[in-house]
Amino acid sequence: MSPLPSPRITSALSAEQLDRLMTCGRPVDLPEGTRLFEEGDPAQRFWILRTGTVTLDVSVPGTRSAVIDTVNAGELLGWSWLYTPYRWHSGAEAMTRVRAYEFDAVAVRTLMVADPVLGSALGHLVGQTLARRLVSARTRLLDLYAPHGSGL
Repeated sequence: MSPLPSPRITSALSAEQLDRLMTCGRPVDLPEGTRLFEEGDPAQRFWILRTGTVTLDVSVPGTRSAVIDTVNAGELLGWSWLYTPYRWHSGAEAMTRVRAYEFDAVAVRTLMVADPVLGSALGHLVGQTLARRLVSARTRLLDLYAPHGSGL
């Protein structure tokens, strides 16, 4: 498999670590409108997008799901696979056609234990991704639900 185009992945992992990670991945091509996962479902895989855009959404009682973030080419999609109870904390849908590498979560977690340096680097990358997603979700939810003119 060729190296990933993501500067985040390539800056977080050495070429050798990236090659090891890629042994757990496979290329996928997802049509626009594909639901990748649903909030609460088991998180058994994750993706690194090569092309396209995926929206992340959360359930809002009494209304339709709210889009809280978008994931673009070169970015990691999914973090729930790394933390017990390994269930998705949001839903995800391909906004456009998406080409990505899909990774088996159990295989990657096993690899992370076997190679603690790789595990630390990948865990750090997932943590950075999670932090960005939380800030984005907070901002989007305030935009959607804060009272107009409240200054929030």
